[in-house]
Amino acid sequence: MSTVESAGSTPAPAGASRGHLSELWVSVVLVVIGAAVLIDAVNLTGAFSKVDPIGPKVFPYIVAGGLFLTAALLAVNVLRGGHGEAEEGEDIDLSAPSDWKTVSALVAVFVANIALVNILGWVISGGLLFFGTAWVLGNRHVVRNLIISAVLSLVTFYGFWSGLGIHLPAGILDGIL
Repeated sequence: MSTVESAGSTPAPAGASRGHLSELWVSVVLVVIGAAVLIDAVNLTGAFSKVDPIGPKVFPYIVAGGLFLTAALLAVNVLRGGHGEAEEGEDIDLSAPSDWKTVSALVAVFVANIALVNILGWVISGGLLFFGTAWVLGNRHVVRNLIISAVLSLVTFYGFWSGLGIHLPAGILDGIL
């Protein structure tokens, strides 16, 4: 008790207030993601070699440990009364309701990409993803967006293919790309 408080007053109880309970859910989500990463890491197979002496499991273990540590530190902070500050961005109206129409349209664009990527291939579905996202967010420069979307999808396709060795689906462009 501080010297400012009178002898008869009681301090506020430690722990998360009702309004900050949602911040504890972030810790729960981090623990779940950390557990998923850890389970995947345990199930990885790969022999040690002279080229790669630490093996494929080290990085996922580090990521899982970091997620668990972050979840624990966040939970302790919230339970001790800490909480995030409200966004004070100059272009954000905190009293405005969420724009569920835009969010729904973005979700539809992502779901369409998931549904089409194996059929059309990444270059086409990724281009539709980039174009659709720009359109939903209000950019109406059709020709410029089509060009940028095509370039982005081709660059990401070949970046994953040759740079990372990850083969994204070519779809209907198989044999052309």
